[in-house]
Amino acid sequence: MTKEVLITGCARSGTSMTAGILHMHGLFCGSTCGANRYNRKGMFENTAIRNGIVKPYLSLMGCDPMGQNPLPDTANLHPFKSLRKEMLDVLSKQGWDGQDWMYKGAKMCLFWPVLHEAFPKAKWVIVRRADDEIVNSCMKTAFMRKRTTPEEWQEWIDHHKRCFNEMHECGLDIFELWPSKFVYGDLSELHELIDWLGLEWNQQAVDDFIEPKFWSGK
Repeated sequence: MTKEVLITGCARSGTSMTAGILHMHGLFCGSTCGANRYNRKGMFENTAIRNGIVKPYLSLMGCDPMGQNPLPDTANLHPFKSLRKEMLDVLSKQGWDGQDWMYKGAKMCLFWPVLHEAFPKAKWVIVRRADDEIVNSCMKTAFMRKRTTPEEWQEWIDHHKRCFNEMHECGLDIFELWPSKFVYGDLSELHELIDWLGLEWNQQAVDDFIEPKFWSGK
């Protein structure tokens, strides 16, 4: 059976690094945006899905397509019956032929119920980071501009954490990963993730994507 892996978490938590590692372990991700000043390895988010499906869906609900402010209410989401077909159609056009695949998107947790309806057997990877580190990173990142104070960013983080709790309470198949552990040398949780996904450990991929000097400044 094809593995469907959805990677999410607060922005600035290490979702791109996590996605890059999983891609190098064999998960198909289609067309991704490349390296930029925020991430020297690449963002590993399918740009066609992000720009053609996710952002328009958030805008349809009157929410910020950047997932910053305002945020959607997971209890009052617009139905999206064609979501599975639209996402798989994009992947197919990019060369997907049924192999294990992933989509990374920090915004996914903001409308997780419609994604769960579309992909009920998906494995979810929730990437976590300490609140104060996320706040500091958001305050320093130019595109994180819809909130301006530490208090406003903490409110944003708390909203995401409520979404994570909802996902757990509804029984989604979830692995929570803290990149801060493997960035500084503890690979045990990353090994557990690779095993959980049924992938074969690739030490070279791990070595390529873990860069502590960039993590501290995120």
